[in-house]
Amino acid sequence: MSESYLQRAFAQRIGGEKFGKDTKIYKFEKIKRAKREAMAKNPGVALIDMGVGEPDDMAFPCVIEAMKNEVAKWENRIYADNGVQEFKDAAARYMKALYGVDLDPVNEICHAIGSKSALTLLPACFINPGDITIITIPGYPVLGTWTEYLGGEMVKLPLLEENGFLPDLDSLTEEQCRRAKLLYLNYPNNPTGASATVEFFEKAIAFAKKHEILIVSDAAYAPLNFVGKPLSILSVPGGKDVAVELHSMSKGFNMTGWRLSWVCGNPLALKAFATVKDNADSGQFIAIQKAAVAALDDQASITPAISAKYERRLRSMVETLRKLGFNAKVPAGSFYLYVKAPKAASDGTVFSSGEDFSQWLIKTKLISSVPWDDAGNYVRFSATFVARGGQEEEKAVLDEFARRLSDARFTF
Repeated sequence: MSESYLQRAFAQRIGGEKFGKDTKIYKFEKIKRAKREAMAKNPGVALIDMGVGEPDDMAFPCVIEAMKNEVAKWENRIYADNGVQEFKDAAARYMKALYGVDLDPVNEICHAIGSKSALTLLPACFINPGDITIITIPGYPVLGTWTEYLGGEMVKLPLLEENGFLPDLDSLTEEQCRRAKLLYLNYPNNPTGASATVEFFEKAIAFAKKHEILIVSDAAYAPLNFVGKPLSILSVPGGKDVAVELHSMSKGFNMTGWRLSWVCGNPLALKAFATVKDNADSGQFIAIQKAAVAALDDQASITPAISAKYERRLRSMVETLRKLGFNAKVPAGSFYLYVKAPKAASDGTVFSSGEDFSQWLIKTKLISSVPWDDAGNYVRFSATFVARGGQEEEKAVLDEFARRLSDARFTF
């Protein structure tokens, strides 16, 4: 059978004529394959999945009840376009209550169908061929991917342990600063769990002003904060002049699959975002937005309970890993534990990367994690493992995690 003419039609940004022919296996596919192999060889043994990056629980009852009511309303059936005012008003109240940030809900907030969707649209507002987006690694690549789709370039700043997992903005060259349009920051950070400080945000704001760059602050994990108060870059003087910030209903409200977020901050940047978004989608279902109002207005009881659960789990995981020689520490925020991979195990296995160690964990211990080898060899354990039976089942999973690793010996 002859090859389809479509094979020659694919855009170069996704591989051109070679699209679909790449035999390279990406790390998440390797993880899936290793999990299937381990479970097939160990029937009846439950895999402990600490690689999942989404909450293990449902939205809170008050939110589900609000959704039931809103989904039955005739007026909620129509396109939402750039968001209903009730949701934007609630987001403004939330930003004031949790972060002390005053926002105009008409001109400084726009909803999005999840933060990932927002990150795909922002480059279309600013990036021309040859422009640069500065991103951090390890990290979420979407803003950089879409920058390259549009003919721009990525500059990757490593997040190093010795720098508190904060990027070194001073390492950028004069030319990179001149060509840069966007700077992506994500704190609390995925995967490191590090949080930004006010001092770092002040430096980033001064840097952005000097070089006329827009900061894209991904604050999806900001409510899950274990040290001090949750921090928004918009609460730092000058932040709104140079930044937009993404907030999500996913991590702090157990609403991952509901796909709802908002972008807020600089009004001119928000106007551009709303214009591009209006040509990309017709908005999230109005009933979901109105149900989210119930969550946002009850954040004082919802998010602290979620945050306490993950902190409790992370502390137990840290205790287990420290006994094995890992330099594990409870992160400042998020639900991730990021640790340096060992160099070898006592069974003779040598690990040349975080991926090697992650694969070994799956195949020998039936424990799934996510490797990150972008800035040193690390693995990320997530506290979002499934434990639907409450704290009793949670303790059972954590005890089994400790038991499976109890006979392991590592060299670092």
